[in-house]
Amino acid sequence: MRKEKALLLDEVRSNLKPEVGFILAGYAGLTANEFAQFREQVAATGGDFFAVKKRVFLKAVSDLNLKFELGELEGHVGLVISNESFIATTKVLFDFKKSNGEKIKILGGHFDGRKCSAAEFEEVSKLPSLNEMRAQFLGTLEAPMTQTLGVLQALLTSVIYCLDNKAKKES
Repeated sequence: MRKEKALLLDEVRSNLKPEVGFILAGYAGLTANEFAQFREQVAATGGDFFAVKKRVFLKAVSDLNLKFELGELEGHVGLVISNESFIATTKVLFDFKKSNGEKIKILGGHFDGRKCSAAEFEEVSKLPSLNEMRAQFLGTLEAPMTQTLGVLQALLTSVIYCLDNKAKKES
């Protein structure tokens, strides 16, 4: 293998993190400004998007014991990786795809220890963010406690109202 390709292969290998996940996206017809805007949006979530040669990608994933076929990779292929929040990066990818039509096509990828299709990544993009999930979890824990406190307060105030009404009747 030529030195340049070996360097590309090392770069792709170092960026692929199967334990975190990555998405393969086909792109065609993106202007330079759209490409830069997309990369900025992905970078804002702690991710990165870069073009990758198909054969170099296939060699890198085979070294990691992942199975991808050349037939699955259509057109120009880009790799979306995330260093912080995979779900947020996936949301940005699908929002950009929605606003730019057929210029970006999700080809598949790897998430949560297994190979995933474009439809599965679309479902991941619909998941709530980490902060939203935390808020929902805390709300689930808080609701029964709030209701119990309301019942106890009603019991205590009803006793006070009864005593107050009895005192008013006697006077």
